[in-house]
Amino acid sequence: MAQGCPAVAETVVTEIRALSSDGSGIGAMPDGRVLFVPRTAPGDRVKAEVVRARRSWARGRLIELLETSEVRTEPSCSLFGRCGGCQLQHLTYDEQLRWKGRWIKDALERIGGFEVPIPEVLPSPETLGYRRRVDLTLRRLQGGRVLAGFHEEGDGRRVVDMHDECRLPAHEIREVWSGLRRVWGSGAERLPSGPRLRLTLRASEDGVGLLVRGGRNRGEPERLLSEVEGLEAIWLEDERGRRSHAAGLTSLREQWLGETFTLTPESFVQVNRPAALELMEWVLEQVRARSPERIVDAFAGVGMYGRRLAREGMAALAIELSEPAVEVARRGAPPGLEVVCGRVEDLLPDALPADLVILNPPRTGVHPAVPSVLAEQAVPTIVYVSCDPATLARDLERLGSAYEITATRAQDLFPQTAHVETVVVCQYRRPGS
Repeated sequence: MAQGCPAVAETVVTEIRALSSDGSGIGAMPDGRVLFVPRTAPGDRVKAEVVRARRSWARGRLIELLETSEVRTEPSCSLFGRCGGCQLQHLTYDEQLRWKGRWIKDALERIGGFEVPIPEVLPSPETLGYRRRVDLTLRRLQGGRVLAGFHEEGDGRRVVDMHDECRLPAHEIREVWSGLRRVWGSGAERLPSGPRLRLTLRASEDGVGLLVRGGRNRGEPERLLSEVEGLEAIWLEDERGRRSHAAGLTSLREQWLGETFTLTPESFVQVNRPAALELMEWVLEQVRARSPERIVDAFAGVGMYGRRLAREGMAALAIELSEPAVEVARRGAPPGLEVVCGRVEDLLPDALPADLVILNPPRTGVHPAVPSVLAEQAVPTIVYVSCDPATLARDLERLGSAYEITATRAQDLFPQTAHVETVVVCQYRRPGS
């Protein structure tokens, strides 16, 4: 090759035989290395361009679909393939559920060492329009041009401009997003200034709230609120992380498990309300079936489990790191519920003994100290609610042989994506039993 000539990208023709847990199709390079190709389906025959190569694997970009799998379906969104918001929209919904069950089994066996059957993943009541919260990015470019939407597939630096194409947000959010885009002005001048903003839209019983992060001034929140139908509240967070209420309602109400919560913008609640409620009711059934007197609700968020169980007569301790979430959990808390603020790994030793511990951590799972404390204290029952099968399996393996899995529930809270929610109930068994 002449000096200075660009390298010619390698192209590969391969059969897609499976899906990896991030939703990418799994094929093979000519030398036997695994090739991951996003937006492909088992049974496809594809031509792919190799965009990254390592010693034992490579990653490709779909160039041409040579033969089409029978499990393929037409994506409903015109941005699919560019936008990173969905990974599985090209698969039939039954196929999505089937692979999510396989990913759970694979993680529990390969990482955790547990022999389990492939769990049935219960479907979401809605497969589109289910997200009641979305986080979007806005970038200002030269000449007053604005890009606003989700990040591009495989490149978090780039933003895919999104108008009303996305089918994941709830109808109320889609309407408010379209309204914002119509009235925010040239270069989105009515939003706070700054080259890059993070926009969070949350639907509630009171309407839609907007949190704008990363701005340098206020913009014109009152005007946005008056001109966008359905937008009821705006909060701002500047570049230093200082948050303020800008216009409209000062909080948003939501009902969960018979409780009314007054939420702030950062309060975490599941985005898929109907599916999440089904899962939460199952968790509560598992707790009630064991008749605990004292429970610990770890990574409690706004305290939904702890509040419900305290009203049923149990002594409940909720542990949560986020101060705003703790404030929400304490507001109107029933007798029998104590809410403490701090890291679970720091507070759990003093919270025990307990008859049952609910773990509901973020995607990263729990600190290594948490399984050790639970096993040392021989907590009779652990209910682990997980949004990542890999970290779930890792944390269960750390519990050691003192615990056995006695019940599992898998629920699809995130249709069209590679995410899945899993609940595992573990019972303590005495050594030698």
